[in-house]
Amino acid sequence: MAARALWKGAISFGLVHIPVDLYTAVQEHGLDLSMLDRRDFSPVGYKRYNKKTGKDVEWDDIVKGYEYEDGEYVVLTDEDLKRANVEATQTIDIQAFVDAADVPLTYYEHPYYLAPSKGGAKVYALLRETLRKAGKIGIATVVIRTRQHLCALVCMDDKIVLNTLRFDTEIRDSEDLKLPPATLKGAGISDKELTMALSLVEGMSEEWKPSQYHDTYQEDVMALVKKKIKAGQTKTLTAPEPERKAPRSSNVVDLVALLQDSLGKRPAKGAAKDKAADEAPAPRKRASPAKAAGKSTADKSTAGKSGKTATAKAARTAGAGKAGAKHGATRKAA
Repeated sequence: MAARALWKGAISFGLVHIPVDLYTAVQEHGLDLSMLDRRDFSPVGYKRYNKKTGKDVEWDDIVKGYEYEDGEYVVLTDEDLKRANVEATQTIDIQAFVDAADVPLTYYEHPYYLAPSKGGAKVYALLRETLRKAGKIGIATVVIRTRQHLCALVCMDDKIVLNTLRFDTEIRDSEDLKLPPATLKGAGISDKELTMALSLVEGMSEEWKPSQYHDTYQEDVMALVKKKIKAGQTKTLTAPEPERKAPRSSNVVDLVALLQDSLGKRPAKGAAKDKAADEAPAPRKRASPAKAAGKSTADKSTAGKSGKTATAKAARTAGAGKAGAKHGATRKAA
C-alpha cells in the first residue's frame, strides 16, 4: 500500500522554493485494550450527543467552534483555518541554520519524512547535501492541521527528516529537581569509580542496531493473555499485591563492589579490557584452569611454609585437564 501524504506544501528559505510532501515516519504498536463494564464485562462505548437535546449527532453534522463567551461560539471551518494565514499553512519556512548539538534532546517531539513533489527533486537534493556538508540543521515553522509547530530539518541518509520541536515555553524548568552537583568532587565520585565505570561502558559498547530491540513488555502481556485463556480465567480480576516497602535511605551502596561485579559479568573488549586490568581491581570471578595451574606451581614452591594453603588451593582446582594433573602432583608433594 502506497504511503499517503499528510501535508503538501513547500520548503522555503531565501528565494529557494522546494515542493514537498510530508509523511509520518513512525507507527505505534501499543496494546489495543477495550474498555469494559466490570459488572458484566460488556464493551463500553463512546457516544456523541447534543448536550441540549440529548439526541445523537452524526459525524457529518459536527463542526468546530471557538467559545469566545460562556455558551457562545464562533464557527470555524477548515477553509476558515486555512484562510487565516494561507502561506503559513502551505510553507515550511526555514528561519535559521544551527548546529544539531545546540538543540537539546528535550526539544525533539515527532519525526516526519519529507519527499520532493513533482519537479522538486534537484533542489531537494541540493538542500539535503548542503545540510550534510555544513553539518547544520534547519530551524523552521510549519502549520500541521490547526497548530503551528517549530521544527528541525535534518539530513538523514538520502532523505530530509522534519522533526517537530517543542517551543521553549513548553519545556519545564529543572531548577526544582534535586540533582547531584555537576563536579566529580561535589558528587562524591572518586577517580577509581569513574575509571571503572568508563571501562564498563567501553566493554558494553557496540554498533547501533535498532532491529535487535523490541517491546518485550508487550510480548509478556500477550503471553499472560494466552495463559489466562488456556486456564479459563478470562473473567478473573487479579487482586493487586501489597506494595513493597522502599529501601531505607540509610542503606549504603558499595559502588566499587557493584562496578567490580559488573565488570566480572561483562568483560571489557580489546583495549578497554587491558585498561580495566591495569587500572581497576580484579573482577570477582572463578579462575580459569590455565591460571589455576600456574597458581598451583607457585604454591608448590612455597609448600614448606604454607603446606595447608597450597593443598587447599590445589584441591579446589584439581580435575581440569592438564591443570588437574599438576594439582594432583602438588597434593602428592605436599
